[in-house]
Amino acid sequence: MHARELVELASILSAQGPMLIRSAPQLSNHGVQQYWTASKCRLDRWARNLKSFAADASQLDATAVRVQWPFVRGVLEEILTGEVLTRVWTAVLCLYERHHGGNELESLARSIMIGHMEARHRVLMLLVHGPGVDAEDALKLNHLRRRTERWTDLLVGHLARYGDVSEFASDADRAVEFSRDLEFQTDQEGGRHAWPLLQASLRAAFQHGLAPVSPNEDLNAKIASAILSCFPSDLFDSIGLFRSLWLHRMSNVTSDVEGMIETLVGVGPMGSFGVEERSSRFGR
Repeated sequence: MHARELVELASILSAQGPMLIRSAPQLSNHGVQQYWTASKCRLDRWARNLKSFAADASQLDATAVRVQWPFVRGVLEEILTGEVLTRVWTAVLCLYERHHGGNELESLARSIMIGHMEARHRVLMLLVHGPGVDAEDALKLNHLRRRTERWTDLLVGHLARYGDVSEFASDADRAVEFSRDLEFQTDQEGGRHAWPLLQASLRAAFQHGLAPVSPNEDLNAKIASAILSCFPSDLFDSIGLFRSLWLHRMSNVTSDVEGMIETLVGVGPMGSFGVEERSSRFGR
């Protein structure tokens, strides 16, 4: 599953999250635990990838390092764009447990968000100080960072009417501003069209410019299906792309968690940069 599709999933969570927040307090923690496991595996892969690249960039010549760049670029984009879903999903679970009591689900989601913020910090340090990243690539990735931050604040802002979620925004003041704008727009005549237009704008904003393949498509799909498992199936029946994800989730409802744990504690398929790995205001 490509990283851009996780951003689109974040927009759907922002739109449909209130339904889950207000639902009966019967949300199983199984889906959230699967989300934690898959996300932890992905965090572990990211850490190994960045460490390996930094080590190689300090030892190899520039030509050899540039050969690795397409894969590394995909990892960096995955970390930056994945932050949107991580923050929105954590906000949804936080609001859910504020309404229904408990803190287990929120704690699991928060632990992943903390790990994601650490990965993000490593990305920014690499862009500023790390070897192997030229100025043009760093500039493009910084533009992507700013774009994901704006969309994060818009999507988190949409949830603000259900509780204080400012801590999950990149810029709390901007999220509040977006929240007010969205509330005003939806209250106007034809306001029901505001959200579909925003989702279309989001898709356009991430449609181009990203690497053609995401390095962790397998774990991205597991993360998406775990999140979708927390919602009733009929909610996604009419949402083209995510209907197939729901079917994927159903086929993996008894997924091989032991295999993912083995990946977590062992050597994942992307543990090094060897030969195997080389075979509108919200817009840009």
